[in-house]
Amino acid sequence: MSPNPGDIGLVAIRGRVGAGIRLGQWLCGDGYADFEHAFVHVGDGEIVEAMPHGALLSKLSRYDDRAVETGLAWLRCPREYGTEVARAAREMVGVPYSFLDYGAIALHRFRVPAPHLRAYIEASGHQICSQLCDRAAERGGWHLFNDKRWHGYVTPGSLYQLSLTQPTTSS
Repeated sequence: MSPNPGDIGLVAIRGRVGAGIRLGQWLCGDGYADFEHAFVHVGDGEIVEAMPHGALLSKLSRYDDRAVETGLAWLRCPREYGTEVARAAREMVGVPYSFLDYGAIALHRFRVPAPHLRAYIEASGHQICSQLCDRAAERGGWHLFNDKRWHGYVTPGSLYQLSLTQPTTSS
């Protein structure tokens, strides 16, 4: 099944970076699944993804090899939100990235007293890939999580876990 605008894709990241993200997701309580990167499909085979040098517009085809090797998971956006989620994602091109947000999410999970942690993450303007996806969905009117979590506390693993709850559709 081809992705629609607003759909959130999840892929594996290879090497030490991927292993580090898997470990971070495990520490954050989101399991150890091999999906360490998330992006928003914005239509016409293009995606918006958070990268170490800032969020950028890319071609979905850059992940064709990973779809064959480890799979490509999709969190399907309801059609009524797709256009707005895609628009919101496009508006986030250039947003800076921060690996430190995994540490902040872990502190939150373990309830380590960290006054103003949420305010710090919000004020920094930095987002990891899953935060960008959740923020785009929120701005587009699609609320992903029923537990009312703040978008700053979302990892690729939590998006993958959410994708497993969606009904499957044949192509």
